[in-house]
Amino acid sequence: MLAIVNDAAQAYRGVIPADRWREPYMPADELEKEIADGVVFWVAEENGRLLAVMGIQYKGEVALIRHAYVTPSAQRKGVGTSLLRHVQGHTGKPVLIGTWAAASWAIEFYRRNGFTVVPSSHKDRLLRTYWSIPERQIETSVVLADGRWMKESNTR
Repeated sequence: MLAIVNDAAQAYRGVIPADRWREPYMPADELEKEIADGVVFWVAEENGRLLAVMGIQYKGEVALIRHAYVTPSAQRKGVGTSLLRHVQGHTGKPVLIGTWAAASWAIEFYRRNGFTVVPSSHKDRLLRTYWSIPERQIETSVVLADGRWMKESNTR
């Protein structure tokens, strides 16, 4: 899983703020901490070869998609969409996704899959409530939500 995350995350190099980039992008101890914090990872594989990884983490009334990466050789072949649908099928809760604001390809992927960028008036509150990330990452991130969250947020 780490190899997929760190290989696919190379797309962020030079795109996200330089002060948020590190090598490796996700060290092994961070992956272990994410699992200990309740992130359940799913993988897509073909003939025993891992192609993609995606985590889901339950936080109260929502589910977060965490650490979604497709190995570069399998990108744009439907693997990410299939894995996203599979992971979404495991929850009846509204789903939120945080990603880098400069990662236009990731934002577009989630939009194509039915997610909407949350208005900036909600973004910071959501990131502070459901994620444990530094302020600098909050400043440079967006949150996307599925239709369930958008519908429920309009009734709040």
